[in-house]
Amino acid sequence: MDYTKIKTLGDLKASGYQSLSIKDEIRKNLIQKLSDKEDIYEGILGYEDTVLPDLERALLSKHNILLLGLRGQAKTRIARLTTHLLDDFIPAITGSDLNDDPLNPLSSSALDIIAEHGDNTPIHWISKEERYIEKLATPDVSIADLVGDVDPIKAASLKLPYSDPRVIHYGLIPRSHRSIFVLNELPDLQARIQVSLFNILQEGDIQIRGFKLRLPLDILFVFTANPEDYTNRGSIITPLKDRIESQILTHYPQTVEIAKSITSQEVNVSDDLRERIVIPDLVRDLLEYIVFEARESELVDEKSGVSARLSISALENLYSTVERRMLHNKEKTGIARISDFWGVIPSITGKVELVYEGEQEGHYNVALMLFSGAFKKLFLEYFIHPDQAMKQEEKDPYGVLRAWFNAGNELDLFNELAQKDYEALLDSVPGLSKFIESRNINHANKHLFMEFLLHGLAEFEMISKEIMKRKLVFRDPLAGMFDELG
Repeated sequence: MDYTKIKTLGDLKASGYQSLSIKDEIRKNLIQKLSDKEDIYEGILGYEDTVLPDLERALLSKHNILLLGLRGQAKTRIARLTTHLLDDFIPAITGSDLNDDPLNPLSSSALDIIAEHGDNTPIHWISKEERYIEKLATPDVSIADLVGDVDPIKAASLKLPYSDPRVIHYGLIPRSHRSIFVLNELPDLQARIQVSLFNILQEGDIQIRGFKLRLPLDILFVFTANPEDYTNRGSIITPLKDRIESQILTHYPQTVEIAKSITSQEVNVSDDLRERIVIPDLVRDLLEYIVFEARESELVDEKSGVSARLSISALENLYSTVERRMLHNKEKTGIARISDFWGVIPSITGKVELVYEGEQEGHYNVALMLFSGAFKKLFLEYFIHPDQAMKQEEKDPYGVLRAWFNAGNELDLFNELAQKDYEALLDSVPGLSKFIESRNINHANKHLFMEFLLHGLAEFEMISKEIMKRKLVFRDPLAGMFDELG
């Protein structure tokens, strides 16, 4: 039956409509969706066996929830997607202060409207999107913002005492009656403000200017926070944590494949650019390896975390680096290169919080160190370690390349080279193409792997790599040393 055509309280009663509390409503819909094997949290990747089962158990238990984790772990997105578990529409008394349930009115304004109109009380229908309220906790948030305050103008105009509930101006939480209320960054909320949430969570009491109101508010609370040991601003007070029934720990992607899927899903790039620019898997892997390296680095504050936004911003910068080169060379299509990662550094330097030792190194140098560490790990997934290659009894596979650079040759790899010139330059290095072909590398990515090999030899100090404003110079390490002495 389509209840939304009902416009009065009398018709609603006659229809047999039954109201549910928001937690019972979510529980009912969750049971149905789990039975139908629906994807409730579409787009949330990597949490299928960890966070989401905990979340579903909490909702089945009708718990308020604290999502605890480092930045960039999809906490707010999870909260927003929980609206999919609400009914499409619910009825409310038109003109009431708190979206009152017509069958269970709460506020004095709703009771007055029903007393005046009876079964002709007008009702309207609220969509599930309107039943989501989100607030960022900041140190300047007041009790009046969240709970409410006495409105002296209303008291004077209605000639009512301050103790009369009709003179109260309700804050965000009461106005979230029958809704999901999300409070982000809970530790940022001052301790005295957190205290005001105690009775709301437990008994539904609201204290305003010393007047105690009994308002059994019907709200699902979802709080988000970073771990308490990472904040200079405050913490979640213990009695409040005790009143939040389920605390769920979030985490970063546990594999590179999941991280790549998240980055590809979230990157803000036009369809036209996606069609014209190819970002090979090798480049995408390197991008995620840098993020994983940052999360493990001793120079980066592990309590701060490294957000998934780093890889998303970096991939967007990577697209732009290739696009800029295409515009420079009037090319219609482009392929990402290893050397394009110098355009990604601004995405790294702004997304990592360094410890003291990292600050001494500087953000730019730390970014280069993260690139170096990630590159070495990825290189060894494809090729043998250059030191091991020299020690093995068989012929050194890197011998021809090393000999060419030892003979005094060098390779200047300019950032803005057209694709044909880039390929011709790499083809000019003896043995480079043959080495890659002997490894059964996909021909479409051959030149990318040729450059990848040169960077790898440089990272393992078989050859030297010098970063200049417009190019990279690969040469014999001793030649660079002599240049410095000269």
